[in-house]
Amino acid sequence: MTNRRECITLLGGIAAWPLMAQAQQQERVRRIGVLTYWGPNNRVAMAGIAAFKSALQQSGWSEGVNTRIEMRWCENSVERARGYAAELVALTPDVILAANTPSVVALQSITRTLPIVFVSVSDPEGAGVVASLSRPGGNATGFMNSEYSLSTKWLELLKKMLPNLARAVVLRDARNPAGIGQFSAIQAGAQPLGVEVRAVSIQDTGEIERALTDFSRLPNGGLIVTPTAGQSIHRDLIITLAARLKLPAVYADPEVVTAGGLISYGPDRVDQFRRAADYVDRILKGEKPSDLPVQAPTKYELVINLKAAKALALEIPATLLATADAVIE
Repeated sequence: MTNRRECITLLGGIAAWPLMAQAQQQERVRRIGVLTYWGPNNRVAMAGIAAFKSALQQSGWSEGVNTRIEMRWCENSVERARGYAAELVALTPDVILAANTPSVVALQSITRTLPIVFVSVSDPEGAGVVASLSRPGGNATGFMNSEYSLSTKWLELLKKMLPNLARAVVLRDARNPAGIGQFSAIQAGAQPLGVEVRAVSIQDTGEIERALTDFSRLPNGGLIVTPTAGQSIHRDLIITLAARLKLPAVYADPEVVTAGGLISYGPDRVDQFRRAADYVDRILKGEKPSDLPVQAPTKYELVINLKAAKALALEIPATLLATADAVIE
């Protein structure tokens, strides 16, 4: 017969089971996949990953303690993106952080169930990544690069640097819905400024060189390079051509300006990684990507390279310099 002391001990043990189970659940190591289309030598990507890990730690997720992070760098290769996406999905992580549109597309071609938080995606709705920005509806949500209205800002920057601007050539990816939307916005903004714009595919190096060479023979022209995978792949070629052909160029990525480009205006991509950590935290705690709205950037950066301006014999207006977040001399 069980005595009173044994009974109390038994009941106490039974009562403790839920607490023990909860503690074991809390101590379970969560696996987080990271798939970025950039390479490990990309300064913005490295800073973004560091900011992501730091923000996760502030939310109580420490790498090597209660989380394990699986990194994959695609180095601007669609083929690598597909291969690494398959690798990560096979690991069945609790959530995947995906940087850039090709990374998300590669992942969703394999899984529509594993939670994905993305950053630096230009048009998630147009690319079919989400059903809508306010109600993503599927397994992905995150932070978009910008709204299309930002595209007119690039044209306005050209006009401020070149008051006599008459024409602009726009390097874009016509296969990407974002490339179509960005160019349409630039066209709409060009009309009141009296600027003629034309689009050139950013896919083919030969076409880029021929188009920019022909365009440079006309006076009062400038170049806009939209944020696409092609811009990353052909970055050095575009910078070299713009310098050689004396074409003032506006970019969306500050990394291009650091590498020798003239001026950039775009979202603070590192901040997007930092904010993505909050969504990852919420998903790890039980929320669903389908219920978390896609967010637009809250911080933008203007970066100017005075050395590049000098090589173009271009004087940057003092008013523009005063608003720059960073100036390279």
